[in-house]
Amino acid sequence: MTTGDRPSAAAWRNLAMATLGFTLTFWAWNLIAPLAADFDDHLHMTASAQSLLVAVPVLVGSLGRVPVGALTDRYGARLMFPLISALTIIPVLLLIPASTSYPALIVVGFFLGLGGTTFAIGIPLVNSWFPPAHRGAALGIFGMGMGGVALSGFFTPRLYHRGDHLPFLVMAIALAVYAVLAAFLVNDRPGRTIPASPLTTRLAQAGRLRVTWELSALYAIGFGGIVAFGVYLPTYLKTWYALSPTDAGTRAAGFALVTVVFRPIGGWLADRVHPAVVTACALGTVAVLAIVQAFDPALVPTATICLLLTAAGLGTTSGSVFALVSRVTPQPQVGSVTGIVGAMGGLGGFVPPLVMGAVYSAKNSYSIGFMLLSDLALAGCVYAYGRMRTAGTTPAEPGRPAATRITSRERGTADG
Repeated sequence: MTTGDRPSAAAWRNLAMATLGFTLTFWAWNLIAPLAADFDDHLHMTASAQSLLVAVPVLVGSLGRVPVGALTDRYGARLMFPLISALTIIPVLLLIPASTSYPALIVVGFFLGLGGTTFAIGIPLVNSWFPPAHRGAALGIFGMGMGGVALSGFFTPRLYHRGDHLPFLVMAIALAVYAVLAAFLVNDRPGRTIPASPLTTRLAQAGRLRVTWELSALYAIGFGGIVAFGVYLPTYLKTWYALSPTDAGTRAAGFALVTVVFRPIGGWLADRVHPAVVTACALGTVAVLAIVQAFDPALVPTATICLLLTAAGLGTTSGSVFALVSRVTPQPQVGSVTGIVGAMGGLGGFVPPLVMGAVYSAKNSYSIGFMLLSDLALAGCVYAYGRMRTAGTTPAEPGRPAATRITSRERGTADG
């Protein structure tokens, strides 16, 4: 609930709990990537096999957001947050016996993807508690939970070197504590609309909204780029710039930290400038920087600056796109639409590590991969600016693109 146009204390409490849960489960979701190089010491994986290992949790976590988002619409975040957090403990602990076997790691990584689904729980929760004028910033703050990737990149290798089981035990305990706290402190907004239709019907309804797929494409570039860099940047830095696993993980954590900082900035800007314009500017910047990185500049200072600015652009994009989602999506469908858009974002992070691994194996270079990123970012820039600026506006003007027209019913529920 809100007092006038200002968020209530309950809104801020739920935002804090959602962000904490998102952070912890994202840390768990990313446990394998920072340790892939250590696992490779005794598993002797090819570049493609290592890419597959770090990509499997990304794929499952992405696809899992679709049903989890729809279930959140039906059962609420008060049930789903503690439930998913508690279930994620199982694959986290199974990483201990699985770490000596590649097939076992693939199987456990599949179930570890469950930790990546909480994004689709937090977005509808935060969206329902905050008024439209504060929603972009609030969603951006929630999105800072993706800093779990940065925390994992920094702390997981260091904990692992102090004890092979330590990072998994620490994460299991943290998830257990959070699940208990969430059961008491997470609350759904009073009077929220509970859909009565079956899950498949609600997903079909969300899928029929054209903006669902337009936003999915933009989010696949923005957030997908963050996920892809998060899981593959340590390998890229270790392979191309000959860094140690710990140094590569630290620099990758710095990249992730920048994305975390700029996500709420993207949401804040989207509250003041149209989110489509913010998205276009950010993706245009990423397109230019990807071209620079494709020419393999020296790590210090050019590549470091280039990668950090890329992180800022991707972080801004991920914040502004979800500000646009909250603007155009009917409130009862936010979970379902979020699930689909979030899934596409995660899938956007699944493909690049596989492409980078395959390209490096074939060409002994990463340049093609960065040029592909540039092409995608430029396409997203043009589409966001040319097609999405009229999303969420009153469809009264003749000639406005039909793809971005929002009905009065959708606009009203999205604001409320």
